[in-house]
Amino acid sequence: MAVIAILVSALVLLSPAAAELQRVQHSPKEDGSLTVLAVGDWGRGGQFNQTLVAEQMGVIGEKLAADFVISTGDNFYNDGLAGDNDTAFFMASFTDIYTASSIQKPWYIVLGNHDYTGDALAQQSPAIREVDSRWTSVNKSFIVEADIVDFFLVDTSPFVLKYWNESKFDWRNVAPRDTYIATLLQDLDDALAASNATWKVVVGHHPVSSGCEHGNTTELREHLLPLLKVRTTCCACMHALLWLTMANTFRVSCRPMGLTCTSTATTTACNASPASTARWSS
Repeated sequence: MAVIAILVSALVLLSPAAAELQRVQHSPKEDGSLTVLAVGDWGRGGQFNQTLVAEQMGVIGEKLAADFVISTGDNFYNDGLAGDNDTAFFMASFTDIYTASSIQKPWYIVLGNHDYTGDALAQQSPAIREVDSRWTSVNKSFIVEADIVDFFLVDTSPFVLKYWNESKFDWRNVAPRDTYIATLLQDLDDALAASNATWKVVVGHHPVSSGCEHGNTTELREHLLPLLKVRTTCCACMHALLWLTMANTFRVSCRPMGLTCTSTATTTACNASPASTARWSS
């Protein structure tokens, strides 16, 4: 489970996309600021400290006046949702856990590999959103536009070749892999190039680079990394706090409960740990 609070300087409304990626617009505060909580690897029916982290998210969300939450995937363990009628588990792992008033805001969702071993289409179903209107998963990849920052939520599981050798993965609307990835990368590249936001944050489940147990995601380094020049990525999967700087123009200071970075936009990857915080300022 991982939590990171992101401060950048966010009515939810769908708008047509310039390419194939759908867009969600989220207005910032009146002063132009935006506060975002991001959480990954969390859906465990309240077990494994999920409830404790949720409580702290409520505290931090209140303190920082969070505008919305981003989930970086592995939303339901161990095998996602069984279907869009799996509402009891959905509520036990989401609605009944994240109850603080400060996080009764939109949650923008990408999938992780554990979500793909269940019904991978269920989390985009309107039936799930009817259970809890915070849940916003308009597609497996989409864009959240918030004035000075654009969040590009990317479906990373199909990139990982070893998953395609396991029969339990639900590849409906994904296979064939090469076509899906090529289309996604083109749409993402077009959207990144068209974005006029000061910050461009790419969100996905798998880390491009990591010094932790899972290591680098080779397929993302090959296919996704070339698109990520002068951008920032936010991911999960590692269950640890990790910042990797791929350019020397990002200054990062770390401390036990989090880290602070002040920078111009550059390529940086992060993994988050429970109750850690990160703050960006231009």
